[in-house]
Amino acid sequence: MNPYVQYMYSYPHKTAYRTLQGVSLREYASRLSGTGHGLYLHIPFCQTKCGYCNLFSVTGQGSEEIDHYLDAVERQAGQYQDILSSFGSEFSSCTIGGGTPLLLSEIQMERMFTMLNYRFSFSKSREFVIETAPNQTTDEKLALLKDAGVTRVSMGIQSLQDEELKILGRHHCAEKARESLALLKSFDFPCVNVDLIYGIPGQTVDSLMRSLEDILSFEPEEIFLYPLYVKHGAKMEKSMGDGMVLDADMALIQYREASSFLRAQGYCQDSMRRFVRRRDMAVREFSDCGFGTSLALGCGGRSYLGNLHFCTPYAITRKDCMSQIEAFESTVDFDNIAHGIFLSEEEEKRRYVIRHLLIAPGLDLQRYEREFGSSVLEDFPLILQWMRKGWVKRDSYLCLTDEGLALSDYLGPQLMSDEVSLKIREWEAVHDRKNDSVPRKSEIM
Repeated sequence: MNPYVQYMYSYPHKTAYRTLQGVSLREYASRLSGTGHGLYLHIPFCQTKCGYCNLFSVTGQGSEEIDHYLDAVERQAGQYQDILSSFGSEFSSCTIGGGTPLLLSEIQMERMFTMLNYRFSFSKSREFVIETAPNQTTDEKLALLKDAGVTRVSMGIQSLQDEELKILGRHHCAEKARESLALLKSFDFPCVNVDLIYGIPGQTVDSLMRSLEDILSFEPEEIFLYPLYVKHGAKMEKSMGDGMVLDADMALIQYREASSFLRAQGYCQDSMRRFVRRRDMAVREFSDCGFGTSLALGCGGRSYLGNLHFCTPYAITRKDCMSQIEAFESTVDFDNIAHGIFLSEEEEKRRYVIRHLLIAPGLDLQRYEREFGSSVLEDFPLILQWMRKGWVKRDSYLCLTDEGLALSDYLGPQLMSDEVSLKIREWEAVHDRKNDSVPRKSEIM
């Protein structure tokens, strides 16, 4: 059994989306009425492309190209402001992801923050999240984040071992990561998050633990541990073809050692990946996250409006990403929703179960029954099998055991519908033919 099949960070995956016709944001804008919504802005630019990266991002874009992209984002935001004007939309969170948002110059960052505050209304207690990388983390840019009211900064460090960073295709060294993290912590943001990767070829339990111990000396509020996935189209796939082998068994050993260590150091494990330093709460509070509404700006982000999910078409390679960016920048009517999916009630059930069962504190059985008028264990008898195997337990919530958490990327994909799985396979087949110069590896990890 390979425990690393697919990361179910959302459902369904963007590769299950298809062309939509005759759908406009204006039709569904009422779903963004009132308060409690999320706003996401995607900045698809990086200094370099990491070897494992399959995110929507491109390199080699200078200040002029970034300005051109921000011009398009401003046009989009203006049209969205007009569409939402009669619904009193107020956003409780704002996330800026990428790519590497801090690749922008200070002037471009100020322009971005001004645009967001001018075009959209935010609650006073909004969560404001942004991503950064060691090479782009400077005193001047962090000062701008502080002035803008950023509450959470996420830094992708991945390892504090230089040889492992080289294998991953990262373009910072361990010492630069330490310097940048120290600088970031000196600004006293409410939350600093650090990302680390395990399962790196050549990585050992000892080298992973050295990175973790080093990171803990900076006392980050959150740590995310990610297993290494190498998707088709990522640069590392060629290295794998040249003999680089990814060892799932070793990765699982590393995960177990690291998760036990972090829990012993006072971090509460919320999911397979997320570890939070808790001061007052021993258990994460329940949050009903199956039906949250979120609106995306830019090219590469996705919006959730009830059962309507939409985004620009999924892309990995530079050629495909650049094609989507160019199409976005030439868009005249941002009201038109051209690519996405409408979820049936069955798919909404699957999304709800995936979004809750894999994350603490788990799935509230009574809430599920009130929402859907049925029993989750009758709708998903597979969960009963997992309970018998010791992967799921039933306390006040239906939740994963420690062993179940370790198998999240094996269990989650089993909750996908046949229809969504077929759409994903169809997308992969088409893009395998487009990129058949690199032989496809059998699944990830």
